[in-house]
Amino acid sequence: MVFESKIKTIEWIGEVSRIINQTVLPYKFETVDIKNVEEMYFAIKDMIIRGAPAIGIAGAHGVTLAAIEIAKTTKDKDTFLKELKKQADYLNSSRPTAVNLNWAITKQLEIAQSVKGDIKEIVDILKENGKKLENDDIEINKRLGEYGADVVPKGAGILTHCNAGALATVGYGTALGVIRSAFAKDSSIKVFADETRPRQQGARLTTWELTQDGIPVTLITDGMCSYFMSKGMINMVITGADRIAANGDTANKIGTYTVAIAAKYHNIPFYIAAPLSTIDISIKSGSEIPIEERSSEEVTHINGNWICSKDVNIINPGFDVTPNELITGIITEKGILKPDFKISIEKALKNN
Repeated sequence: MVFESKIKTIEWIGEVSRIINQTVLPYKFETVDIKNVEEMYFAIKDMIIRGAPAIGIAGAHGVTLAAIEIAKTTKDKDTFLKELKKQADYLNSSRPTAVNLNWAITKQLEIAQSVKGDIKEIVDILKENGKKLENDDIEINKRLGEYGADVVPKGAGILTHCNAGALATVGYGTALGVIRSAFAKDSSIKVFADETRPRQQGARLTTWELTQDGIPVTLITDGMCSYFMSKGMINMVITGADRIAANGDTANKIGTYTVAIAAKYHNIPFYIAAPLSTIDISIKSGSEIPIEERSSEEVTHINGNWICSKDVNIINPGFDVTPNELITGIITEKGILKPDFKISIEKALKNN
């Protein structure tokens, strides 16, 4: 049984990419129509759309938007392809940590370069492939969710960090995809979402989307997970991922590493849920994953208001890396990868 989410985070409609504006949730619900590559660049950079799989699709749509604009000013195919590559590189620079962005942009560029026909045919094929990637993402996450549901004990208390749900994908979710599939089989499971400072994606987004789909959720602060683990109320952890190295080291939202350490101490399984496209075998270990440094204002302000001294120093990495030895398994659309991750990842990608 597959749980159907009501949320569609990003969708190609006509000549625009329509996305849910995640910066205003849960205060209001609004969508934004992205009409050109520059608008998509800032939608990704400013986290109007966020989550590795979702920004991958946004990248694919961004390449299409660039192609539409370039086609208005040139009829020469070589010039068109050169400018498309330039615009794709610009789009790819919007956020450095999540590998899905580069993966989807590369897919679109490869297709554009392989088309034998004219520029119009390239644009049409890019539109269709963007839609295909949308639909593929939902199906991949549903398969991933079914595999993950099999390792969720009956009545389990599940902690998730940040938002790896429908809002982080096209419309089903990775970590929350597992939770959705598990809930469809066993409505007695209990979900805990930590707030996920500094942008509160757990508080603002995870609690919003789970309540939209009728899945009960308890919100806790970032510092509370060990307390609930020690009380036996949290039995497993499932998070998403922004990039997974060849050895299984995993970059995810800042604070994930801390949760993994707490889970290890309490002998609680810690799972990563991510599509195979999040694995970057060009990176041997987590030490090579680029970590995005974000604005200090994310830490110093909440809802536009200062929460600390104006003279304080701020360091604000957007992600941290959880070492592979803290990870029980990586839930993918091809099954659950287990240690030794270097071997299981290589095997999964070889058969993909």
